[in-house]
Amino acid sequence: MKLHAALARALAAHQVDTMFGLIGDANLFLVHSFVHEYDGKYIGAAHEAGATVMGFGYADLTGRPGVVTVTHGPALTNTLTGLVEGVRGRAPMLLIAGDTATGSRGNIQDIAQRDVVLPTGAGFEQARTPESTLDDLAVALRRAILERRPVVLNVPSDFMLADVEYRDVPLRLPQEQRAFPDPVAVAGAAARIAAAKRPVVLAGRGAMNARDAVLRLAERIGAPVATTLKARDLFRGEPFALGIAGSLGGPATRDIIDSADLVVSLGAGLNSYTTRRGSLLAGGKVIAVDTRPEAVPAEAGTILVGDAGAVANALVDAVDLRGTPARAFRTPEMAAALAAQDEPGESPRTAPGTVDAPTALRRLDEVLPARRLVVSDGGRFMMESLRYLHTDPGHFVLPANFGSIGLGMGTAIGAAAADPTRTVVMVTGDGGFMHGGVAEFATAVREGQDLIVVVCDDGGYGAEHIQFTRRGLDPSLSLFAWPDLAAVATAAGGEGFTVHDGDDLDHVAKVIADRRGPLLIDLRLDVEHMTPMP
Repeated sequence: MKLHAALARALAAHQVDTMFGLIGDANLFLVHSFVHEYDGKYIGAAHEAGATVMGFGYADLTGRPGVVTVTHGPALTNTLTGLVEGVRGRAPMLLIAGDTATGSRGNIQDIAQRDVVLPTGAGFEQARTPESTLDDLAVALRRAILERRPVVLNVPSDFMLADVEYRDVPLRLPQEQRAFPDPVAVAGAAARIAAAKRPVVLAGRGAMNARDAVLRLAERIGAPVATTLKARDLFRGEPFALGIAGSLGGPATRDIIDSADLVVSLGAGLNSYTTRRGSLLAGGKVIAVDTRPEAVPAEAGTILVGDAGAVANALVDAVDLRGTPARAFRTPEMAAALAAQDEPGESPRTAPGTVDAPTALRRLDEVLPARRLVVSDGGRFMMESLRYLHTDPGHFVLPANFGSIGLGMGTAIGAAAADPTRTVVMVTGDGGFMHGGVAEFATAVREGQDLIVVVCDDGGYGAEHIQFTRRGLDPSLSLFAWPDLAAVATAAGGEGFTVHDGDDLDHVAKVIADRRGPLLIDLRLDVEHMTPMP
């Protein structure tokens, strides 16, 4: 059979049922075979940047490879931001990139594709010959899964029409195993817990499947529980849940964590946001539990290598063996302070035609479908939306590992493809939506996805607005007269609704309930009343 058909058959054999991409001369036969010969689902993006983060959204949510295909030259260079996002987000992704035909040296789109890819941190596998390409595919897919990063399989366009003999090439993946901690290290950590009077337990994404074990440990040692941003809502509803640690934490949360003399961190990325620019790590007061010790900052006091749940249970056993009593750090006063910080304050008076962001987002949290999946784009609005829009644990995707805005829409489409049983709520700023959302909103319409886009619209690039203001410069340079975003959504075949005031906010529940396709809600916000980023 032709190589393009053999590749499509191999993808199906490797249980790939969804592929994102943008077609061109170097990959269009592959896509056709995948859809029409092997019943694959193909979601065609408006731009390669959107296609790449669709693969990221799919992979980040499911843990399975997000498969993307693009053609050569500028198509590949358009994927670079998404590749870096996938590398830093540790998302298993396979990008099948066409390349210029081997005999086409003068092609205007020719570029050294390996040299383009490698600086992103992604892996690269070259299809060496048409006959070896099925083996090369298996190597690339295996690497993506085991290394948890994007890997590019580079296939010259003339290979696709070559005749090859199909054969199954197994991935030979190792059996999944839990990492158990060293008993001596556990005993040492238990001794540190015994000496602590004000312990806090911090859970990250690596502890998402160990909620019960983490809560058991926290209760046993008398510690309140916090999460990183990516593990948000894991302990929502618990009386001693601190919420998100770091710069997004409320005042009571910050005070409690600042007063802690020991932090037991399980599966948490101890970045500058979670640690409040490293202050959490001061004095080596952290016991960091991770399967990758190289990911733990050197400033952490103790490192335990192991699965979060296994370590949490082992620590409980070790503390029991020592007879260490639970600390009296968790008090009714602490629970009351945590409950009080979540109560709405008095809404400020905002400019005419705008609403207060916390008020609007709290209302949306009440009326958006309960069975939701939340995707957040990057931007200043996050300081509000991440506090007030909630979801079930494990149903939150944040494409902000590279600090780029505009990745939310593509990520949301990939997440929606991965779990069509939930309504995807994508929260974005107006700048991020214009930056990378408009074109792919039409893709969501074409795919008939259950998607609600909430635009926190302060009329420009808010993070830059506050920098101009703080420095006494001209903040109007960060403001834009955008088109009517609700009208843009309608023109793209979806629905749009603008919230200017409290009456509009009262009506938004009916708009959500009556929607028939992708919906955009444009929250008009006052640029002078948005929380600055830390």
